[in-house]
Amino acid sequence: MGEFSKTERDGHLLVVTLNRPDVLNALHPPANRELAKVFDEFAADPELWVAILTGAGRGFCAGNDLKHQASGGDMRGQPETGFAGLTSRFDLVKPVIAAVNGVAMGGGFEIALACDLIIASEDASFALPEPRVGLAALAGGVHRLPRQIGVKNAMGMLLTGRRVSAAEGLRLGFVNEVVPKGEALAGARRWADEILACAPLSVRASKQAAYQGLEGGLREAMSGAYDELRRLVKSEDFVEGPKAFAEKRPPRWKAR
Repeated sequence: MGEFSKTERDGHLLVVTLNRPDVLNALHPPANRELAKVFDEFAADPELWVAILTGAGRGFCAGNDLKHQASGGDMRGQPETGFAGLTSRFDLVKPVIAAVNGVAMGGGFEIALACDLIIASEDASFALPEPRVGLAALAGGVHRLPRQIGVKNAMGMLLTGRRVSAAEGLRLGFVNEVVPKGEALAGARRWADEILACAPLSVRASKQAAYQGLEGGLREAMSGAYDELRRLVKSEDFVEGPKAFAEKRPPRWKAR
């Protein structure tokens, strides 16, 4: 257990909980550095295949800790991997699921957008309200949101700073599933179980190819060279999957 976060290992799953509930899990540089280390270790650990990120108490994350900043708190030392150690982490091939309980505002929404899936409780809400306080969503929000829901829908949020419900987020396309209040983590665990049933190297190759392929046209994407795909075809799992299917048994993935 860290000073600003909690971690729980459950087999190949890592559950990370933002743990500053007194400020709706708003983050300051020390918390961001701690989370950067958590995700560094997740990326490097061969026994961890999927992560879930959630928040303690009644909110996911209220964004940057403006009170810390306004009171003269030291804002130096932000990690290179960005807000929560995720928003500028572009080389993570393992899946991360956001289990959004309550508010995900500003940087909190940007953290969720940096995850691969968003599972939201029915009372969750999302916004990039930075323009309302003279700022801008520069931890990826202004770039990820248009890519995920289209330019016009994104501008409807970016230019107004308006708050969007979980149900509207599902309609817009940045939320994968809405679950009853209090069940965001349980819903995220269910999605994690489905991912964990798949070959981990196949999952990583799929994630890397999908994201890198968005950087160019379709022809370029389909003919591209992906490190995780090369790793997959040389792995034991590349043989194990078809063999298990032919033998009508569950596969035994080794991720190597």
